[in-house]
Amino acid sequence: MKERIRINQNIRAPELRVISPGGENLGTLSFEDAFVRARALGLDLIEIAPTAEPPVAKIMDYGKFCYETKRKERSTRQRKVHVTETKGIQVKVGTGEHDLMLKSKRVAEWLGEGDRVKIDLFLPGRTKYLDRAFLEDRLLRFMRLIPEEYKIADPVKRAPKGLSVTIERARK
Repeated sequence: MKERIRINQNIRAPELRVISPGGENLGTLSFEDAFVRARALGLDLIEIAPTAEPPVAKIMDYGKFCYETKRKERSTRQRKVHVTETKGIQVKVGTGEHDLMLKSKRVAEWLGEGDRVKIDLFLPGRTKYLDRAFLEDRLLRFMRLIPEEYKIADPVKRAPKGLSVTIERARK
């Protein structure tokens, strides 16, 4: 729930720490003195930190205050927009070293961008029935080639076409 901002006569505190329109601190004033100063400048007295001791109020135009607050909220919302996408890469048991290196570089790029990566060890035909320890070793061998630091988001598990694991960038 959004907290309502108190302005002018709605401010209940007897004393306020007041900030001028220029941004300098005017010190602790009584509500009446602060309100008179705001009116003399033709501006509003806005309580910006009601939980502080004493509460902090700023002398400024209320419309301008609302505009700046909305602009700050919008910019923080836009910064948080990056949606982590899950990219996928497929490796086979017999994939050559050079191809594994190329694929590991691609995975590192995706991790660098902040995406999650699902690595599938594709098992065609009879390779599905190979020893599970051998297959997991193949998957881990590929994961060791990835130059970017990562953590395992979902552990190695059986997938319809083989084994799969999901990794994401390790937070620093």
